[in-house]
Amino acid sequence: MGLMRPLKLIIGQFWSDYWMLRSGLSRNGRFATRMASLLASPYKGRLALAQRYPQGYVAPSAHVAPADVQLGRNVFIGDRVVIYRRPEGAIITIGDRSEIHSDTIIEVGAGGSVTIGAETGIQPHCQISAYAAPIQIGRYVQIAPACAFYPYDHMTNPGSLMRDQPLTTKGGIIIEDDAWLGYGVIVLSGVRIGRGAVVGAGSVVTKSIPDGAIAVGSPARVVRMRGENP
Repeated sequence: MGLMRPLKLIIGQFWSDYWMLRSGLSRNGRFATRMASLLASPYKGRLALAQRYPQGYVAPSAHVAPADVQLGRNVFIGDRVVIYRRPEGAIITIGDRSEIHSDTIIEVGAGGSVTIGAETGIQPHCQISAYAAPIQIGRYVQIAPACAFYPYDHMTNPGSLMRDQPLTTKGGIIIEDDAWLGYGVIVLSGVRIGRGAVVGAGSVVTKSIPDGAIAVGSPARVVRMRGENP
């Protein structure tokens, strides 16, 4: 029994090395990733595969087309993530060692683009929809589950169906380096969240937040600066 665990580890390592070195976004590469996943732990346990192999890890259940995304080194794309680019949208860029966790949807359409900096973490069930204006997320940003980013609105003109209303925008969304967004934050158009800023859970951000500020509420308001006493 004492030898069984080391032997299993050696076999598992050989298995993951063999398949991950052949992985990628091509059809054969996706098959190789699926095979490598068979002996890997589920969910965030598979982060190790992204960290060990420069081509990163894109879960077999994720929907990611090579023509839609530019991936940096050691990127992790979790289960059921959808990265979708309409023909008129820009290529989505994800920086080195960033993590996009399960059930997150990133989509780009006319006038939109998405850029995610290095070592940023996006937790499950987030919605990033770049239409009419870009979304730029910096480095080392931490985004909790169920956050949403919308750099556009629908017009509300009378006399036509809501589904037929044109889009309008106040400008793109910028999330600066080292910002932290709590659970369920919604960020709307024309907003900059400053470097090192913190946005409390459930907030709706309609106006820009300065560097190092802590903001909460709907609409979000600055309550203090980091380092100040509560």
